[in-house]
Amino acid sequence: MEMLDIIKNRVSVRSFQSGKQVPEETLIKILEAGRMAPSAANRQPWHFYMISDKDKLSVISGSYQAAWFKNAPHVLVVVGNREKAWKRGRDGYNAIETDLTIAMDHMILTADSLGIGTCWIAAFDPEILYTTMELDESEVIYAITPLGYPEDHFIPRKKDRKDPKEVYTLL
Repeated sequence: MEMLDIIKNRVSVRSFQSGKQVPEETLIKILEAGRMAPSAANRQPWHFYMISDKDKLSVISGSYQAAWFKNAPHVLVVVGNREKAWKRGRDGYNAIETDLTIAMDHMILTADSLGIGTCWIAAFDPEILYTTMELDESEVIYAITPLGYPEDHFIPRKKDRKDPKEVYTLL
Protein backbone atom coordinates (compact mmCIF):
# COMPACT_ATOMS: atom_id res chain seq x y z
CA MET A 1 0.00 0.00 0.00
CA GLU A 2 1.25 3.47 -0.82
CA MET A 3 2.09 5.74 2.12
CA LEU A 4 -0.40 8.42 1.08
CA ASP A 5 -3.15 5.77 0.97
CA ILE A 6 -2.25 4.67 4.50
CA ILE A 7 -2.43 8.28 5.67
CA LYS A 8 -5.74 8.92 3.90
CA ASN A 9 -7.38 5.73 5.15
CA ARG A 10 -6.10 5.61 8.73
CA VAL A 11 -8.81 6.08 11.36
CA SER A 12 -9.06 5.97 15.13
CA VAL A 13 -10.24 2.50 16.14
CA ARG A 14 -12.53 2.27 19.15
CA SER A 15 -13.58 -1.37 18.94
CA PHE A 16 -11.10 -4.23 19.22
CA GLN A 17 -11.45 -7.99 18.82
CA SER A 18 -11.51 -9.27 22.37
CA GLY A 19 -8.71 -11.62 23.31
CA LYS A 20 -6.93 -11.54 19.94
CA GLN A 21 -3.29 -10.74 20.65
CA VAL A 22 -1.05 -9.04 18.11
CA PRO A 23 2.03 -11.20 17.41
CA GLU A 24 5.21 -9.99 19.09
CA GLU A 25 6.96 -9.67 15.72
CA THR A 26 4.28 -7.20 14.62
CA LEU A 27 4.56 -5.22 17.86
CA ILE A 28 8.32 -5.02 17.37
CA LYS A 29 7.85 -3.68 13.82
CA ILE A 30 5.62 -0.96 15.25
CA LEU A 31 8.16 -0.10 17.96
CA GLU A 32 10.97 -0.09 15.40
CA ALA A 33 9.07 2.56 13.40
CA GLY A 34 9.22 4.79 16.48
CA ARG A 35 12.85 3.99 17.14
CA MET A 36 13.74 5.00 13.59
CA ALA A 37 11.83 8.30 13.75
CA PRO A 38 13.84 11.50 13.41
CA SER A 39 14.38 13.71 16.44
CA ALA A 40 15.94 17.13 16.94
CA ALA A 41 19.75 16.80 16.91
CA ASN A 42 19.16 13.02 16.86
CA ARG A 43 18.78 13.06 20.66
CA GLN A 44 16.09 10.32 20.64
CA PRO A 45 14.79 11.46 24.04
CA TRP A 46 12.17 8.74 24.28
CA HIS A 47 11.19 5.36 25.57
CA PHE A 48 8.27 3.30 24.31
CA TYR A 49 6.41 0.88 26.57
CA MET A 50 4.27 -1.81 24.96
CA ILE A 51 1.99 -3.14 27.67
CA SER A 52 0.59 -6.60 26.97
CA ASP A 53 0.53 -8.09 30.49
CA LYS A 54 -3.12 -8.61 31.53
CA ASP A 55 -2.55 -7.47 35.13
CA LYS A 56 -0.83 -4.24 34.04
CA LEU A 57 -3.48 -3.67 31.35
CA SER A 58 -6.18 -4.05 33.97
CA VAL A 59 -4.66 -1.25 36.04
CA ILE A 60 -3.70 0.93 33.07
CA SER A 61 -7.20 0.66 31.61
CA GLY A 62 -8.33 2.88 34.49
CA SER A 63 -6.28 5.75 33.03
CA TYR A 64 -8.87 6.28 30.28
CA GLN A 65 -12.55 5.86 31.03
CA ALA A 66 -13.97 4.69 27.70
CA ALA A 67 -15.28 1.12 27.91
CA TRP A 68 -13.78 0.15 24.54
CA PHE A 69 -10.28 0.99 25.82
CA LYS A 70 -10.48 -1.92 28.26
CA ASN A 71 -10.84 -4.41 25.38
CA ALA A 72 -7.54 -3.55 23.72
CA PRO A 73 -5.00 -6.38 24.05
CA HIS A 74 -2.05 -3.95 24.07
CA VAL A 75 -1.40 -0.35 25.08
CA LEU A 76 1.55 1.67 23.82
CA VAL A 77 2.80 4.37 26.18
CA VAL A 78 5.11 6.99 24.65
CA VAL A 79 7.39 8.61 27.20
CA GLY A 80 10.01 11.31 26.77
CA ASN A 81 12.69 12.87 28.89
CA ARG A 82 12.54 16.67 28.66
CA GLU A 83 16.12 16.96 29.97
CA LYS A 84 17.50 14.81 27.14
CA ALA A 85 15.65 16.62 24.36
CA TRP A 86 17.27 19.28 22.20
CA LYS A 87 16.71 22.87 23.31
CA ARG A 88 17.01 25.91 21.07
CA GLY A 89 19.52 28.33 22.59
CA ARG A 90 17.85 31.53 21.44
CA ASP A 91 14.57 31.08 23.33
CA GLY A 92 14.83 27.77 25.20
CA TYR A 93 12.28 25.96 23.01
CA ASN A 94 12.31 22.28 23.97
CA ALA A 95 11.67 19.85 21.09
CA ILE A 96 10.32 17.02 23.24
CA GLU A 97 6.71 17.30 22.02
CA THR A 98 7.79 17.51 18.39
CA ASP A 99 10.09 14.51 18.72
CA LEU A 100 7.45 12.39 20.47
CA THR A 101 4.75 13.42 18.00
CA ILE A 102 6.87 12.25 15.09
CA ALA A 103 7.68 8.94 16.80
CA MET A 104 4.04 8.34 17.76
CA ASP A 105 2.86 9.11 14.24
CA HIS A 106 5.43 6.73 12.74
CA MET A 107 4.20 3.95 15.04
CA ILE A 108 0.50 4.60 14.43
CA LEU A 109 0.90 4.68 10.65
CA THR A 110 3.02 1.52 10.73
CA ALA A 111 0.40 -0.21 12.87
CA ASP A 112 -2.29 0.75 10.39
CA SER A 113 -0.21 -0.56 7.48
CA LEU A 114 -0.02 -3.91 9.31
CA GLY A 115 -3.79 -4.09 9.95
CA ILE A 116 -3.52 -3.04 13.60
CA GLY A 117 -5.96 -0.45 14.94
CA THR A 118 -4.90 2.45 17.13
CA CYS A 119 -6.44 5.54 18.71
CA TRP A 120 -4.16 8.39 19.77
CA ILE A 121 -5.11 9.36 23.34
CA ALA A 122 -3.93 12.40 25.25
CA ALA A 123 -6.86 12.63 27.71
CA PHE A 124 -5.50 10.00 30.11
CA ASP A 125 -4.97 10.11 33.87
CA PRO A 126 -1.17 10.37 34.16
CA GLU A 127 -1.08 9.45 37.86
CA ILE A 128 -2.34 5.94 37.17
CA LEU A 129 0.30 5.47 34.50
CA TYR A 130 3.14 6.98 36.54
CA THR A 131 2.32 4.78 39.52
CA THR A 132 1.80 1.58 37.54
CA MET A 133 4.90 2.03 35.40
CA GLU A 134 7.14 3.43 38.16
CA LEU A 135 8.36 6.27 35.97
CA ASP A 136 10.93 8.86 36.97
CA GLU A 137 9.70 12.45 37.45
CA SER A 138 11.93 13.57 34.57
CA GLU A 139 9.91 11.34 32.25
CA VAL A 140 6.85 12.83 30.56
CA ILE A 141 4.05 10.58 29.38
CA TYR A 142 3.16 12.18 26.09
CA ALA A 143 0.49 9.95 24.61
CA ILE A 144 -0.94 6.46 24.70
CA THR A 145 -2.69 4.30 22.18
CA PRO A 146 -4.46 0.99 22.44
CA LEU A 147 -3.44 -1.53 19.80
CA GLY A 148 -5.38 -4.48 18.48
CA TYR A 149 -7.27 -5.94 15.60
CA PRO A 150 -10.37 -3.88 14.81
CA GLU A 151 -13.74 -5.58 15.33
CA ASP A 152 -15.20 -6.89 12.10
CA HIS A 153 -18.24 -4.66 12.55
CA PHE A 154 -16.15 -1.54 13.15
CA ILE A 155 -17.21 1.12 10.66
CA PRO A 156 -14.90 4.13 10.60
CA ARG A 157 -16.33 7.60 10.26
CA LYS A 158 -15.62 9.47 7.08
CA LYS A 159 -12.82 11.96 7.56
CA ASP A 160 -13.86 15.55 7.01
CA ARG A 161 -10.97 17.58 5.73
CA LYS A 162 -10.76 21.17 4.63
CA ASP A 163 -10.48 21.96 0.96
CA PRO A 164 -6.83 21.93 -0.20
CA LYS A 165 -7.05 25.66 -1.07
CA GLU A 166 -7.73 26.36 2.62
CA VAL A 167 -4.75 24.36 3.81
CA TYR A 168 -1.83 24.81 1.45
CA THR A 169 -0.44 27.17 -1.16
CA LEU A 170 1.94 26.37 -3.97
CA LEU A 171 4.21 29.34 -4.61
